[in-house]
Amino acid sequence: MGLLAAAATGAPLAVRAQPAAGPQRPERVHRIGWLSPASGPGAAARSFLQAMRERGHVEGQNLIVEYRWAAGKNERLAELAADLVRSGVELVVTVGTPATTAAKEATATIPIVFAAAGAPVQKGLVSSLSHPGGNLTGLAVVTDDIKGLEILKEAAPGITRAALLYDPAALPGRFGEEWLRLARGRSRTLKIELQPVVVRRAEEIDQVFAKLPAGTNALVVGNAAANILARQRICRLAAQRKLPTVSTDRTFADAGCLMSYGEDPVDLARRAADYVDKILKGAKPADLPVEQPTRFQFVINQKTAASLGLELPATLLARADEVIE
Repeated sequence: MGLLAAAATGAPLAVRAQPAAGPQRPERVHRIGWLSPASGPGAAARSFLQAMRERGHVEGQNLIVEYRWAAGKNERLAELAADLVRSGVELVVTVGTPATTAAKEATATIPIVFAAAGAPVQKGLVSSLSHPGGNLTGLAVVTDDIKGLEILKEAAPGITRAALLYDPAALPGRFGEEWLRLARGRSRTLKIELQPVVVRRAEEIDQVFAKLPAGTNALVVGNAAANILARQRICRLAAQRKLPTVSTDRTFADAGCLMSYGEDPVDLARRAADYVDKILKGAKPADLPVEQPTRFQFVINQKTAASLGLELPATLLARADEVIE
């Protein structure tokens, strides 16, 4: 009817309806934090930024990322987390249990998205997976090192004593004690004795290898930051000692260890961007369920297998997502 009335009177309705020209409202710039035990950006951080860009958040334009790197020193994470809080970031993305714990202790109000944290309910990071509560949510990881050990046993049936290189900061308190108890029980069903060996710093690796339990003939390497930073050295020393080695992090297979089986950290970082985008648009962490892993990677380094004198079963090679020749 309005159009008909305008036509009848000759009034330019379209022109009258246009608002007066004026300055455009500037786009809001979001400032977020990235807290990691790593020493600098890698594939996961790049994957996160690409996913953010796809959602309209471009670093250097409408997104500022305050990076804090602990360089494998977990004792620095508390101060780095507190520094991010003081800097006034709107949200903090964390990588791993130690970083997530540090951020949780630093703030109860700023949203926290963990790009990877094992057993977040059991560790007290969230109330439940479906209803996280509080200011944290993100992506849970399984961190099932013993699944990798099962596969390693297929590749090297003769292994009987495996050393588990782990950082207690990633398996804290009673949770860690119970996890280790169950892991050792599962290992015994494989006829393997699992010996936990503590690694807190990357620079400790040579001393750790010098003191491996007698009879060690395999390695299980946890995905803690200290191990990841020292992965080249770990794989080199394992090769020198002819130790079949498995980790949940694929970078170990890339670095020359025998195999890896676990979540894809690059995919986890990409999925974390979805949480960040929703929270920046008004969602509350407490209302966003924690996601569990949907993709696992099984990678075999065939060159390492040959150097260890292992002839891998064809069925095992067929199950691998990637075989490094």
